[in-house]
Amino acid sequence: MATLTAEPETIGELGQALARFIKPLSKASPFAWFQKSESFESDDAGVVVIDLAARVVAAESSYSEPSAEGNVRVEDDLSEADVLIPYRLSNDWLYVYSIPEYKGIRAKRRDERVAFKPPDVREVLYGRALLEFIARELFATRDSDDEELFTEIHAKWLTTAREDLRGQTPREVMLAKRDFIDLDLHSRALQWSFTGACPPPLPPNSNAYTRAGFGTHEIVVYYELVRCLLEECFAWLRADAKFSVNAAVEPLEQLKAAWLDAPNRDFSGGTPSRIIEWERRRMNLTMSATEYVIDEDCDCCQAMMTDFDTPTFWHLDSCNMDDRFEFSFHMTRAEFAAERKRWEEFNQEFDRDWKAGECDRSFDESQKWFDDDEDLIQ
Repeated sequence: MATLTAEPETIGELGQALARFIKPLSKASPFAWFQKSESFESDDAGVVVIDLAARVVAAESSYSEPSAEGNVRVEDDLSEADVLIPYRLSNDWLYVYSIPEYKGIRAKRRDERVAFKPPDVREVLYGRALLEFIARELFATRDSDDEELFTEIHAKWLTTAREDLRGQTPREVMLAKRDFIDLDLHSRALQWSFTGACPPPLPPNSNAYTRAGFGTHEIVVYYELVRCLLEECFAWLRADAKFSVNAAVEPLEQLKAAWLDAPNRDFSGGTPSRIIEWERRRMNLTMSATEYVIDEDCDCCQAMMTDFDTPTFWHLDSCNMDDRFEFSFHMTRAEFAAERKRWEEFNQEFDRDWKAGECDRSFDESQKWFDDDEDLIQ
């Protein structure tokens, strides 16, 4: 089941996905012996059907029911015991627990998936549509002194439904698979940590890579890209009164390409395009123990740099993004409002405790800590 996190479309891709969890014994596909036939006969353990074309998992078993999330056992080269790694499948998969039910829905599911031709969302989000929108909006507001101008234009782009996205907004497209991709990267990081080996990435010619959703890393990179394009285009329009909307598109395209391929200080010297590429291939971003030392005068940091010879994982987050719904990771405004309310209540409670002196208590040196209690650590 865990191999389905790689979103395989063919038996060949399923074999490649299996290598993410089980080391191949040879170059031959583990499914090379498969024959073109079907059988729903159950043995003592029951029967499970994985229909890649229909995106359906069907099962009949007296003791086990496959589900969208669980744990997979992987070999641990660092110890004799195997380890359990969590996984979760995307929402594309349908689970049924009866073979007759599966037979009744599989043809319809297959036909629907064949008929559905997903749009190339990155062609829209990174292409001429974005550049023309930026140029047009800034041209109409070129004399504005509004400090929130870029924020408002950016928010408008993210929340405007588009025909070339089949009625969805860019924001909805980017958030659709964020949780799934982020969890899969977390699973890869756990596997690497426990086994000491980097899990194989998705092949660049796989369907999962071609149609990859957006994870947190690409969403953050995209935010910074749009802001860069807005700032530069606005400066051009202010500097040249004859600068037109059409004239701005080509320079914006060149700026976008240069920005994506240039090392960026905010991304630890990595290029935005590499960060996007690695996330689409489900590869963790790493740095060496030497690179992550942030304080040369810290003895603990120096000890970690000396003792750790394995890579560490680093991530991008939304800390530099505007604190508004449009730039949040919440799917609905109600979810965003509820989160804001929780923060407000927390801050109010903290302020009350602070004023009451609850936060002014001196440190009690007489307390017995865990690592000081010889009875506990024997």
